[in-house]
Amino acid sequence: MDNDELLEPETKDDEPKTEPAPQNSDETLYCEAEGSVAVEKEKAARESSETDLEIEDTEKFFTTGQRELYLEACKLTGVVPVSYFLRNMEESYVNLNHHGLGPNGTKAIAIALVSNTSVVTLELADNCLMEEGLLSLVEMLQENYYLQEMNISDNDLGLKGARIISEFLQRNTSSLWNLQLSGNNFRDESAELLCQALSTNYQIKTLDLSHNQFSDKGGEHMGQMLALNIGLQSLDLSWNHFYIRGAVALCNGLRANMTLQKLDLSMNGFGNEGATALGEVLRLNNSLVYLDVSSNNINNDGVSKISKGLEVNESLKVLKLFLNPMNMDGAVLLILSIKRNPKSKMEEIDISNVLVSEQFLKILDGVCAVHPQLDVMYKSVQGFSEKRALLLWVNPMKLIQSYADQHKITVLDFFKSLNPKGTMRMPVGDFRKAMIQQDKVPVNLHQVRELIKKLDDKTGMVNFSFPLTVGCRLRGQILGTQSRSTMLDLLAKACGLGSRLALQLCVLQCP
Repeated sequence: MDNDELLEPETKDDEPKTEPAPQNSDETLYCEAEGSVAVEKEKAARESSETDLEIEDTEKFFTTGQRELYLEACKLTGVVPVSYFLRNMEESYVNLNHHGLGPNGTKAIAIALVSNTSVVTLELADNCLMEEGLLSLVEMLQENYYLQEMNISDNDLGLKGARIISEFLQRNTSSLWNLQLSGNNFRDESAELLCQALSTNYQIKTLDLSHNQFSDKGGEHMGQMLALNIGLQSLDLSWNHFYIRGAVALCNGLRANMTLQKLDLSMNGFGNEGATALGEVLRLNNSLVYLDVSSNNINNDGVSKISKGLEVNESLKVLKLFLNPMNMDGAVLLILSIKRNPKSKMEEIDISNVLVSEQFLKILDGVCAVHPQLDVMYKSVQGFSEKRALLLWVNPMKLIQSYADQHKITVLDFFKSLNPKGTMRMPVGDFRKAMIQQDKVPVNLHQVRELIKKLDDKTGMVNFSFPLTVGCRLRGQILGTQSRSTMLDLLAKACGLGSRLALQLCVLQCP
């Protein structure tokens, strides 16, 4: 008989009643109706400390496999098991976004996860969780200390959901540190509840509250929370409705905050008044490393206020001002503020909707001479023809390969020589600075940017072994079936380097 099926003892009317035979673990139902009398008495003694997700017979609970447990939970809740979850419930990452689970399907998942020690990241976006499903997840999180990241975005949780989450956060008992709550129709009343909990919560490090309905009143609650919170390191408040009053309140909270490192405020309505408040924050705050205020209706006047803060700020590395109504004059103010600050750590400024001039490029070259780690992304250069641009462009990997050939070294040796630690990985900012400062292979900012695109491992680091890794993996598939020239072209295309010269070393050094 299939282990997933339940067995029921057969009885006949004319047979004497006897004690039921003991059931094996495959015949155990994970529901309260199946508990024995002794277990019921035991449960009554500890009723105050259990949740409705806990099994009554703990001995049977620990002998039931994870798969069987989930199947029984599905029978209990009356839902069809999710095949993806059955296949991946022992993996560290489980993506159940857009599965239409509903509250009962979510409860079955929660029951199975109570004792799960494998899943670290759980994605449950767009599943119509409702209040019942959210309660099941919260109860599970009080028992499961392995789950660390959870995404319950786009579930329209509203005020009732915010209240449940707030009560959960106030306990500070979970191992959860990354919580994504985007697109849940949270309004200012929800912001008040969430911020009350977050003011004392120190477990949550990354929080996504984007695409909600917070307005200026919600911004005031957020500002008060930020002044008190000592745990948050990354906060996403993009695509809300913060305007002047909300922006100022948020910035007042940031003045006192000493832990937040990444803040996304894009797609709001800060305006120049909000930019003025941000400029004051940048003068005082030395914890922010990443700030996104794209599309906030900030023009040159607002940019000038932000620039004043950048003249003394010693922590910010990334500033995004994309899609704001600024022009080249504002762009010049930004880069000159970096030049005036010898302690600036700025690595990236995004003004990629701004058209600049060759005069701006000359000023930028002077700034980069002082701060070689800096990269400014702009739209294009006025009067700079494509033909002229092509003449100035040479594939940086070809230049590096040519230098390596002339000096009888490998490309990897060249890259490793840029890193004081001599390792295969280094921070993007340090790599950009080293490439600009080195005089062995002359390259410009565009060429360095292209190199970073090819070597970036998406963790803020460049990885010199990336072409070698890909080359070795593909070499066995291609070598022997293609000519050497064709093989190198295919490898180069796969690695995105655009030059088979850059991969010759990879092929030769692969075992």
